[in-house]
Amino acid sequence: MNAALVSLLLPLAGALLLILLRPARSGRWVIALSLGALLAAIMALQVVLDHGERSLLVGGWEAGLAIRFRLTPLAALLLVFTSGLHLLVALYAARIAHAAGNQDYWPLSCLLHAALAALWLSADLFNLYVTLELLSLAAVALVSLAGRKAWKPALNYLLLSLAGSLAYLLGVALIYGRYGVLDLAVLAQLTEADGVTHLALLLMTLGLMLKAALWPLHLWLPPAHAAAPTAVSALLSALVVKGPLYILWLIWSEIAPAEFGRDAGLLFGAAGVLALVGGGWSALRAPRLKTLVAYSTVAQLGYALLALGLLLHLDEPRLHAALWLFVLAHGLAKVSMFLAAGELQSILGSKRVSGMKGASQNVPIALAAFAVAGGSLIGLPPSGGFLAKWLLLQPLFERPQHWPWALGALLGTLMSAAYVFRVVAHGFDRARPNPPSIHADRLAQWLALLPALLVWGLALISEPLLLWLGGLGR
Repeated sequence: MNAALVSLLLPLAGALLLILLRPARSGRWVIALSLGALLAAIMALQVVLDHGERSLLVGGWEAGLAIRFRLTPLAALLLVFTSGLHLLVALYAARIAHAAGNQDYWPLSCLLHAALAALWLSADLFNLYVTLELLSLAAVALVSLAGRKAWKPALNYLLLSLAGSLAYLLGVALIYGRYGVLDLAVLAQLTEADGVTHLALLLMTLGLMLKAALWPLHLWLPPAHAAAPTAVSALLSALVVKGPLYILWLIWSEIAPAEFGRDAGLLFGAAGVLALVGGGWSALRAPRLKTLVAYSTVAQLGYALLALGLLLHLDEPRLHAALWLFVLAHGLAKVSMFLAAGELQSILGSKRVSGMKGASQNVPIALAAFAVAGGSLIGLPPSGGFLAKWLLLQPLFERPQHWPWALGALLGTLMSAAYVFRVVAHGFDRARPNPPSIHADRLAQWLALLPALLVWGLALISEPLLLWLGGLGR
Protein backbone atom coordinates (compact mmCIF):
# COMPACT_ATOMS: atom_id res chain seq x y z
CA MET A 1 0.00 0.00 0.00
CA ASN A 2 2.94 2.33 0.65
CA ALA A 3 3.99 2.32 -3.00
CA ALA A 4 0.44 3.19 -4.07
CA LEU A 5 0.38 6.12 -1.64
CA VAL A 6 3.70 7.34 -3.04
CA SER A 7 2.18 7.21 -6.54
CA LEU A 8 -0.63 9.42 -5.20
CA LEU A 9 1.44 11.81 -3.07
CA LEU A 10 4.15 12.60 -5.62
CA PRO A 11 1.86 14.41 -8.10
CA LEU A 12 -0.09 15.99 -5.23
CA ALA A 13 3.09 17.37 -3.66
CA GLY A 14 4.26 18.43 -7.10
CA ALA A 15 1.07 20.42 -7.69
CA LEU A 16 1.41 22.26 -4.37
CA LEU A 17 5.11 23.00 -4.81
CA LEU A 18 4.68 24.22 -8.38
CA ILE A 19 1.89 26.58 -7.29
CA LEU A 20 3.98 27.99 -4.43
CA LEU A 21 7.47 28.10 -5.95
CA ARG A 22 6.81 28.58 -9.68
CA PRO A 23 10.19 27.16 -10.77
CA ALA A 24 11.52 28.21 -14.17
CA ARG A 25 11.67 24.66 -15.53
CA SER A 26 8.35 23.33 -14.26
CA GLY A 27 8.08 20.85 -17.12
CA ARG A 28 11.21 19.00 -16.06
CA TRP A 29 9.92 18.74 -12.49
CA VAL A 30 6.61 17.31 -13.68
CA ILE A 31 8.38 14.79 -15.91
CA ALA A 32 10.54 13.66 -12.97
CA LEU A 33 7.55 13.43 -10.61
CA SER A 34 5.50 11.51 -13.18
CA LEU A 35 8.35 9.07 -13.71
CA GLY A 36 8.62 8.55 -9.94
CA ALA A 37 4.85 8.02 -9.69
CA LEU A 38 5.02 5.50 -12.55
CA LEU A 39 7.78 3.50 -10.84
CA ALA A 40 5.84 3.54 -7.55
CA ALA A 41 2.67 2.40 -9.35
CA ILE A 42 4.55 -0.49 -10.96
CA MET A 43 5.82 -1.51 -7.52
CA ALA A 44 2.26 -1.30 -6.15
CA LEU A 45 1.02 -3.53 -8.98
CA GLN A 46 3.71 -6.09 -8.21
CA VAL A 47 2.84 -6.03 -4.49
CA VAL A 48 -0.88 -6.54 -5.05
CA LEU A 49 -0.23 -9.36 -7.51
CA ASP A 50 2.04 -11.10 -5.00
CA HIS A 51 0.11 -10.47 -1.78
CA GLY A 52 -3.47 -9.66 -2.77
CA GLU A 53 -5.73 -6.71 -1.98
CA ARG A 54 -4.56 -4.12 0.56
CA SER A 55 -6.59 -1.59 2.61
CA LEU A 56 -5.79 1.48 4.71
CA LEU A 57 -8.18 3.23 7.10
CA VAL A 58 -7.66 6.98 7.53
CA GLY A 59 -9.08 9.26 10.22
CA GLY A 60 -9.32 6.94 13.22
CA TRP A 61 -12.96 5.99 12.64
CA GLU A 62 -14.30 2.47 12.57
CA ALA A 63 -14.82 0.58 9.32
CA GLY A 64 -17.90 1.86 7.52
CA LEU A 65 -17.32 5.48 8.54
CA ALA A 66 -13.57 5.92 8.07
CA ILE A 67 -11.98 7.05 4.84
CA ARG A 68 -10.69 3.82 3.35
CA PHE A 69 -8.15 3.39 0.59
CA ARG A 70 -8.14 0.03 -1.16
CA LEU A 71 -5.45 -1.27 -3.48
CA THR A 72 -6.89 -3.88 -5.82
CA PRO A 73 -5.19 -5.32 -8.91
CA LEU A 74 -7.43 -3.18 -11.12
CA ALA A 75 -6.70 -0.03 -9.10
CA ALA A 76 -2.97 -0.73 -9.33
CA LEU A 77 -3.22 -1.24 -13.09
CA LEU A 78 -5.07 2.06 -13.44
CA LEU A 79 -2.38 3.79 -11.35
CA VAL A 80 0.24 2.55 -13.82
CA PHE A 81 -1.97 3.59 -16.74
CA THR A 82 -2.53 7.11 -15.35
CA SER A 83 1.11 7.72 -14.43
CA GLY A 84 2.36 6.44 -17.77
CA LEU A 85 0.02 8.59 -19.85
CA HIS A 86 0.67 11.68 -17.71
CA LEU A 87 4.41 11.17 -18.21
CA LEU A 88 4.00 10.82 -21.96
CA VAL A 89 1.81 13.91 -22.27
CA ALA A 90 4.23 15.88 -20.04
CA LEU A 91 7.09 14.99 -22.38
CA TYR A 92 5.02 16.26 -25.31
CA ALA A 93 3.81 19.40 -23.51
CA ALA A 94 7.37 20.36 -22.59
CA ARG A 95 8.12 20.79 -26.31
CA ILE A 96 5.17 22.92 -27.39
CA ALA A 97 4.36 26.58 -26.93
CA HIS A 98 1.14 26.55 -24.90
CA ALA A 99 2.63 24.76 -21.88
CA ALA A 100 5.93 26.62 -22.00
CA GLY A 101 4.10 29.92 -22.14
CA ASN A 102 1.47 29.10 -19.52
CA GLN A 103 3.00 27.80 -16.33
CA ASP A 104 -0.45 27.06 -14.86
CA TYR A 105 -0.60 23.92 -17.00
CA TRP A 106 1.98 22.06 -14.93
CA PRO A 107 0.47 22.22 -11.41
CA LEU A 108 -3.02 21.63 -12.81
CA SER A 109 -1.91 18.52 -14.69
CA CYS A 110 -0.29 17.22 -11.48
CA LEU A 111 -3.49 17.93 -9.54
CA LEU A 112 -5.47 16.03 -12.17
CA HIS A 113 -3.04 13.10 -11.88
CA ALA A 114 -3.30 13.09 -8.07
CA ALA A 115 -7.10 13.28 -8.13
CA LEU A 116 -7.30 10.29 -10.45
CA ALA A 117 -4.84 8.30 -8.34
CA ALA A 118 -6.92 9.00 -5.22
CA LEU A 119 -10.09 8.05 -7.10
CA TRP A 120 -8.69 4.64 -8.13
CA LEU A 121 -7.76 3.94 -4.49
CA SER A 122 -10.95 5.20 -2.81
CA ALA A 123 -13.32 2.67 -1.30
CA ASP A 124 -16.19 4.77 0.04
CA LEU A 125 -18.83 6.81 -1.74
CA PHE A 126 -18.01 10.18 -0.18
CA ASN A 127 -14.28 9.97 -0.79
CA LEU A 128 -15.08 9.07 -4.39
CA TYR A 129 -17.16 12.26 -4.54
CA VAL A 130 -14.30 14.40 -3.21
CA THR A 131 -11.78 12.98 -5.67
CA LEU A 132 -14.28 13.33 -8.51
CA GLU A 133 -14.74 17.02 -7.69
CA LEU A 134 -11.00 17.65 -7.61
CA LEU A 135 -10.69 15.88 -10.95
CA SER A 136 -13.47 17.95 -12.53
CA LEU A 137 -12.17 21.28 -11.22
CA ALA A 138 -8.66 20.55 -12.47
CA ALA A 139 -10.04 19.52 -15.87
CA VAL A 140 -12.17 22.68 -16.22
CA ALA A 141 -9.21 24.88 -15.27
CA LEU A 142 -7.03 23.11 -17.84
CA VAL A 143 -9.60 23.67 -20.60
CA SER A 144 -9.70 27.40 -19.81
CA LEU A 145 -5.94 27.72 -20.44
CA ALA A 146 -6.62 28.01 -24.16
CA GLY A 147 -7.85 31.58 -23.64
CA ARG A 148 -11.06 33.38 -24.49
CA LYS A 149 -12.14 30.88 -27.15
CA ALA A 150 -12.25 28.18 -24.45
CA TRP A 151 -14.04 30.15 -21.74
CA LYS A 152 -17.56 29.32 -22.91
CA PRO A 153 -16.89 25.56 -23.33
CA ALA A 154 -15.09 25.56 -19.97
CA LEU A 155 -18.04 27.32 -18.30
CA ASN A 156 -20.51 24.85 -19.82
CA TYR A 157 -18.27 22.01 -18.63
CA LEU A 158 -18.18 23.49 -15.12
CA LEU A 159 -21.93 24.03 -14.85
CA LEU A 160 -22.86 20.59 -16.16
CA SER A 161 -20.16 19.00 -14.01
CA LEU A 162 -21.63 20.71 -10.94
CA ALA A 163 -25.08 19.42 -11.92
CA GLY A 164 -23.65 15.91 -12.16
CA SER A 165 -21.95 16.33 -8.79
CA LEU A 166 -25.20 17.44 -7.18
CA ALA A 167 -27.07 14.42 -8.53
CA TYR A 168 -24.33 12.06 -7.35
CA LEU A 169 -24.16 13.68 -3.90
CA LEU A 170 -27.94 13.45 -3.46
CA GLY A 171 -27.70 9.75 -4.22
CA VAL A 172 -24.90 9.36 -1.67
CA ALA A 173 -27.01 11.19 0.94
CA LEU A 174 -29.92 8.82 0.31
CA ILE A 175 -27.63 5.80 0.69
CA TYR A 176 -26.23 7.16 3.96
CA GLY A 177 -29.70 7.96 5.28
CA ARG A 178 -30.90 4.46 4.42
CA TYR A 179 -27.92 2.38 5.62
CA GLY A 180 -25.79 4.67 7.82
CA VAL A 181 -22.51 3.75 6.08
CA LEU A 182 -20.71 4.72 2.88
CA ASP A 183 -18.00 2.06 2.68
CA LEU A 184 -18.44 -0.02 -0.46
CA ALA A 185 -17.54 -3.34 1.17
CA VAL A 186 -20.05 -2.80 3.99
CA LEU A 187 -22.76 -1.57 1.64
CA ALA A 188 -22.32 -4.67 -0.51
CA GLN A 189 -23.64 -6.69 2.44
CA LEU A 190 -26.49 -4.32 3.33
CA THR A 191 -28.17 -2.96 0.21
CA GLU A 192 -31.70 -4.07 -0.56
CA ALA A 193 -33.89 -3.72 -3.62
CA ASP A 194 -36.14 -0.98 -2.22
CA GLY A 195 -37.32 2.36 -3.56
CA VAL A 196 -34.75 4.48 -1.72
CA THR A 197 -31.85 2.39 -3.01
CA HIS A 198 -33.20 2.45 -6.55
CA LEU A 199 -33.62 6.24 -6.44
CA ALA A 200 -30.12 6.70 -5.02
CA LEU A 201 -28.61 4.52 -7.74
CA LEU A 202 -30.54 6.41 -10.41
CA LEU A 203 -29.31 9.80 -9.15
CA MET A 204 -25.70 8.65 -8.87
CA THR A 205 -25.86 7.06 -12.31
CA LEU A 206 -27.21 10.20 -13.98
CA GLY A 207 -24.56 12.33 -12.30
CA LEU A 208 -21.74 10.01 -13.31
CA MET A 209 -22.99 9.64 -16.88
CA LEU A 210 -23.05 13.43 -17.17
CA LYS A 211 -19.50 13.72 -15.85
CA ALA A 212 -18.23 10.92 -18.09
CA ALA A 213 -20.05 12.37 -21.13
CA LEU A 214 -21.84 9.07 -21.72
CA TRP A 215 -24.60 9.27 -24.31
CA PRO A 216 -27.05 11.05 -24.19
CA LEU A 217 -25.44 13.33 -21.55
CA HIS A 218 -22.40 14.13 -23.67
CA LEU A 219 -23.07 17.55 -25.18
CA TRP A 220 -20.44 19.39 -23.12
CA LEU A 221 -17.56 17.14 -24.22
CA PRO A 222 -16.93 17.93 -27.92
CA PRO A 223 -16.70 21.74 -27.48
CA ALA A 224 -14.51 21.41 -24.37
CA HIS A 225 -12.12 18.86 -25.84
CA ALA A 226 -11.91 20.69 -29.17
CA ALA A 227 -11.21 24.09 -27.56
CA ALA A 228 -8.63 22.87 -25.03
CA PRO A 229 -4.88 22.92 -25.70
CA THR A 230 -3.64 19.76 -27.39
CA ALA A 231 -2.01 18.20 -24.32
CA VAL A 232 -5.11 18.96 -22.25
CA SER A 233 -7.41 17.35 -24.83
CA ALA A 234 -5.29 14.20 -24.65
CA LEU A 235 -5.56 14.05 -20.85
CA LEU A 236 -9.30 14.73 -20.87
CA SER A 237 -10.15 12.05 -23.41
CA ALA A 238 -7.69 9.39 -22.26
CA LEU A 239 -8.02 9.78 -18.48
CA VAL A 240 -10.60 12.21 -17.11
CA VAL A 241 -13.74 10.59 -18.55
CA LYS A 242 -12.55 7.21 -17.23
CA GLY A 243 -12.86 8.34 -13.59
CA PRO A 244 -16.69 8.61 -13.52
CA LEU A 245 -16.91 5.44 -15.61
CA TYR A 246 -14.88 3.59 -12.96
CA ILE A 247 -17.21 4.80 -10.18
CA LEU A 248 -20.22 3.79 -12.26
CA TRP A 249 -18.77 0.30 -12.55
CA LEU A 250 -18.06 0.21 -8.81
CA ILE A 251 -21.56 1.10 -7.65
CA TRP A 252 -23.31 -1.24 -10.09
CA SER A 253 -20.97 -4.19 -9.63
CA GLU A 254 -20.53 -3.93 -5.85
CA ILE A 255 -23.51 -2.31 -4.14
CA ALA A 256 -26.45 -2.49 -6.57
CA PRO A 257 -28.93 -5.36 -6.03
CA ALA A 258 -28.22 -8.05 -8.63
CA GLU A 259 -31.73 -8.17 -10.11
CA PHE A 260 -31.86 -4.39 -10.50
CA GLY A 261 -28.40 -4.48 -12.07
CA ARG A 262 -29.51 -7.03 -14.66
CA ASP A 263 -32.41 -4.80 -15.69
CA ALA A 264 -30.27 -1.65 -15.74
CA GLY A 265 -27.71 -3.46 -17.87
CA LEU A 266 -30.14 -3.52 -20.79
CA LEU A 267 -30.53 0.26 -20.58
CA PHE A 268 -26.77 0.77 -20.42
CA GLY A 269 -26.33 -1.49 -23.42
CA ALA A 270 -28.95 0.38 -25.45
CA ALA A 271 -27.32 3.72 -24.56
CA GLY A 272 -23.97 2.28 -25.62
CA VAL A 273 -25.24 1.27 -29.07
CA LEU A 274 -26.87 4.67 -29.56
CA ALA A 275 -23.60 6.34 -28.55
CA LEU A 276 -21.72 4.28 -31.14
CA VAL A 277 -24.07 5.36 -33.89
CA GLY A 278 -24.81 8.93 -32.82
CA GLY A 279 -21.24 9.79 -31.81
CA GLY A 280 -19.85 8.16 -34.93
CA TRP A 281 -22.25 10.06 -37.18
CA SER A 282 -21.34 13.37 -35.51
CA ALA A 283 -17.63 12.58 -35.92
CA LEU A 284 -18.16 11.75 -39.58
CA ARG A 285 -19.83 15.13 -40.16
CA ALA A 286 -17.48 17.26 -38.03
CA PRO A 287 -15.71 19.94 -40.10
CA ARG A 288 -12.77 20.40 -37.68
CA LEU A 289 -10.16 17.79 -36.87
CA LYS A 290 -10.18 18.05 -33.06
CA THR A 291 -13.98 18.14 -33.03
CA LEU A 292 -13.96 14.89 -35.01
CA VAL A 293 -11.61 13.29 -32.49
CA ALA A 294 -13.75 14.60 -29.61
CA TYR A 295 -16.95 13.12 -31.05
CA SER A 296 -15.12 9.85 -31.59
CA THR A 297 -14.57 9.80 -27.81
CA VAL A 298 -18.34 9.91 -27.32
CA ALA A 299 -18.71 7.07 -29.81
CA GLN A 300 -15.93 4.90 -28.40
CA LEU A 301 -17.21 5.29 -24.84
CA GLY A 302 -20.30 3.58 -26.21
CA TYR A 303 -18.28 0.35 -26.37
CA ALA A 304 -17.41 0.67 -22.68
CA LEU A 305 -21.05 1.41 -21.82
CA LEU A 306 -22.21 -1.56 -23.92
CA ALA A 307 -19.66 -3.84 -22.24
CA LEU A 308 -20.72 -2.61 -18.79
CA GLY A 309 -24.39 -3.14 -19.55
CA LEU A 310 -23.91 -6.64 -20.92
CA LEU A 311 -21.60 -7.48 -18.01
CA LEU A 312 -24.35 -6.56 -15.56
CA HIS A 313 -26.99 -8.40 -17.57
CA LEU A 314 -25.06 -11.58 -18.43
CA ASP A 315 -22.43 -11.76 -15.64
CA GLU A 316 -19.85 -13.01 -18.14
CA PRO A 317 -16.13 -12.68 -17.11
CA ARG A 318 -15.06 -12.10 -20.71
CA LEU A 319 -17.14 -8.92 -20.73
CA HIS A 320 -15.27 -7.69 -17.66
CA ALA A 321 -12.01 -8.15 -19.53
CA ALA A 322 -13.53 -6.44 -22.59
CA LEU A 323 -14.61 -3.41 -20.53
CA TRP A 324 -11.19 -2.70 -19.05
CA LEU A 325 -9.32 -3.55 -22.22
CA PHE A 326 -11.52 -0.98 -23.98
CA VAL A 327 -10.51 1.56 -21.32
CA LEU A 328 -6.79 0.85 -21.77
CA ALA A 329 -6.86 0.69 -25.56
CA HIS A 330 -9.03 3.78 -25.89
CA GLY A 331 -6.78 5.78 -23.57
CA LEU A 332 -3.63 4.96 -25.52
CA ALA A 333 -5.28 5.56 -28.89
CA LYS A 334 -6.82 8.88 -27.84
CA VAL A 335 -3.55 10.29 -26.51
CA SER A 336 -2.00 9.43 -29.85
CA MET A 337 -4.85 10.88 -31.91
CA PHE A 338 -5.05 14.19 -30.05
CA LEU A 339 -1.28 14.72 -30.03
CA ALA A 340 -1.16 13.84 -33.73
CA ALA A 341 -4.07 16.19 -34.42
CA GLY A 342 -2.24 18.98 -32.63
CA GLU A 343 0.86 18.44 -34.76
CA LEU A 344 -1.15 18.23 -37.98
CA GLN A 345 -2.98 21.47 -37.20
CA SER A 346 0.11 23.43 -36.17
CA ILE A 347 2.28 22.33 -39.11
CA LEU A 348 -0.37 22.45 -41.85
CA GLY A 349 -1.88 25.68 -40.53
CA SER A 350 -5.50 24.51 -40.63
CA LYS A 351 -7.96 23.18 -38.07
CA ARG A 352 -10.31 21.74 -40.67
CA VAL A 353 -10.33 18.14 -41.84
CA SER A 354 -10.22 19.38 -45.43
CA GLY A 355 -7.02 21.27 -44.56
CA MET A 356 -5.12 18.04 -43.89
CA LYS A 357 -4.16 17.72 -47.56
CA GLY A 358 -0.45 17.12 -48.00
CA ALA A 359 0.03 15.65 -44.52
CA SER A 360 1.65 12.51 -45.90
CA GLN A 361 4.36 14.69 -47.46
CA ASN A 362 4.87 17.28 -44.73
CA VAL A 363 3.87 15.58 -41.46
CA PRO A 364 4.16 11.85 -42.22
CA ILE A 365 4.86 10.65 -38.69
CA ALA A 366 1.88 12.54 -37.22
CA LEU A 367 -0.41 11.20 -39.94
CA ALA A 368 0.91 7.69 -39.28
CA ALA A 369 0.21 8.15 -35.56
CA PHE A 370 -3.37 9.20 -36.32
CA ALA A 371 -3.89 6.29 -38.71
CA VAL A 372 -2.35 3.64 -36.43
CA ALA A 373 -4.36 4.86 -33.42
CA GLY A 374 -7.47 4.99 -35.59
CA GLY A 375 -6.87 1.38 -36.58
CA SER A 376 -7.28 0.39 -32.94
CA LEU A 377 -10.53 2.36 -32.68
CA ILE A 378 -11.79 0.56 -35.77
CA GLY A 379 -10.72 -2.76 -34.27
CA LEU A 380 -8.15 -3.90 -36.81
CA PRO A 381 -6.20 -6.98 -35.66
CA PRO A 382 -4.04 -7.41 -33.68
CA SER A 383 -4.59 -4.06 -31.90
CA GLY A 384 -5.90 -3.65 -28.36
CA GLY A 385 -9.17 -2.37 -29.81
CA PHE A 386 -9.55 -5.59 -31.81
CA LEU A 387 -8.91 -7.74 -28.72
CA ALA A 388 -11.51 -5.82 -26.72
CA LYS A 389 -14.12 -6.10 -29.47
CA TRP A 390 -13.42 -9.79 -29.94
CA LEU A 391 -13.98 -10.39 -26.23
CA LEU A 392 -17.19 -8.37 -26.39
CA LEU A 393 -18.54 -10.23 -29.41
CA GLN A 394 -17.65 -13.79 -28.38
CA PRO A 395 -20.44 -14.31 -25.80
CA LEU A 396 -22.88 -12.45 -28.07
CA PHE A 397 -22.25 -14.71 -31.05
CA GLU A 398 -22.72 -17.78 -28.84
CA ARG A 399 -26.37 -16.90 -28.14
CA PRO A 400 -28.61 -15.94 -31.09
CA GLN A 401 -30.87 -13.83 -28.87
CA HIS A 402 -27.91 -11.47 -28.31
CA TRP A 403 -27.04 -11.01 -31.99
CA PRO A 404 -28.73 -7.55 -32.13
CA TRP A 405 -26.13 -6.32 -29.61
CA ALA A 406 -23.36 -7.71 -31.81
CA LEU A 407 -24.89 -5.97 -34.82
CA GLY A 408 -24.83 -2.67 -32.94
CA ALA A 409 -21.15 -3.15 -32.07
CA LEU A 410 -20.30 -3.96 -35.69
CA LEU A 411 -22.22 -0.91 -36.89
CA GLY A 412 -20.08 1.19 -34.55
CA THR A 413 -17.00 -0.33 -36.17
CA LEU A 414 -18.17 0.78 -39.62
CA MET A 415 -18.77 4.31 -38.33
CA SER A 416 -15.28 4.36 -36.80
CA ALA A 417 -13.73 3.26 -40.08
CA ALA A 418 -15.60 5.96 -41.97
CA TYR A 419 -14.40 8.92 -39.88
CA VAL A 420 -10.83 7.65 -39.51
CA PHE A 421 -10.49 7.00 -43.25
CA ARG A 422 -11.96 10.44 -43.92
CA VAL A 423 -8.95 12.09 -42.24
CA VAL A 424 -6.39 9.68 -43.69
CA ALA A 425 -7.76 10.14 -47.21
CA HIS A 426 -7.32 13.91 -46.98
CA GLY A 427 -3.82 13.37 -45.59
CA PHE A 428 -2.77 11.40 -48.66
CA ASP A 429 -4.18 14.01 -51.04
CA ARG A 430 -1.07 15.74 -52.45
CA ALA A 431 -2.97 18.73 -53.86
CA ARG A 432 -1.62 21.41 -51.53
CA PRO A 433 -0.86 24.72 -53.30
CA ASN A 434 0.82 26.38 -50.28
CA PRO A 435 3.25 24.07 -48.47
CA PRO A 436 3.66 24.80 -44.76
CA SER A 437 6.57 27.01 -43.72
CA ILE A 438 6.69 25.84 -40.09
CA HIS A 439 9.45 23.37 -39.27
CA ALA A 440 8.00 20.10 -37.99
CA ASP A 441 9.08 18.85 -34.56
CA ARG A 442 9.90 15.21 -35.26
CA LEU A 443 10.30 14.29 -31.59
CA ALA A 444 6.81 15.59 -30.80
CA GLN A 445 5.47 13.50 -33.68
CA TRP A 446 7.25 10.38 -32.43
CA LEU A 447 5.76 11.00 -28.98
CA ALA A 448 2.36 11.05 -30.67
CA LEU A 449 3.12 7.76 -32.42
CA LEU A 450 4.41 5.94 -29.32
CA PRO A 451 1.05 5.25 -27.58
CA ALA A 452 -0.43 4.10 -30.89
CA LEU A 453 2.36 1.55 -31.18
CA LEU A 454 1.80 0.50 -27.57
CA VAL A 455 -1.89 -0.17 -28.15
CA TRP A 456 -0.95 -2.49 -31.01
CA GLY A 457 1.76 -4.02 -28.82
CA LEU A 458 -0.91 -5.26 -26.40
CA ALA A 459 -1.23 -8.24 -28.74
CA LEU A 460 2.18 -9.44 -27.53
CA ILE A 461 0.84 -9.95 -24.00
CA SER A 462 -2.75 -10.64 -24.98
CA GLU A 463 -3.17 -14.11 -23.45
CA PRO A 464 -1.98 -13.37 -19.89
CA LEU A 465 -3.58 -9.91 -19.97
CA LEU A 466 -7.00 -11.23 -21.01
CA LEU A 467 -6.91 -14.07 -18.49
CA TRP A 468 -5.97 -11.63 -15.74
CA LEU A 469 -8.58 -9.00 -16.64
CA GLY A 470 -11.25 -11.69 -16.92
CA GLY A 471 -10.28 -13.03 -13.50
CA LEU A 472 -10.78 -9.61 -11.91
CA GLY A 473 -14.48 -9.89 -12.63
CA ARG A 474 -15.01 -13.17 -10.82
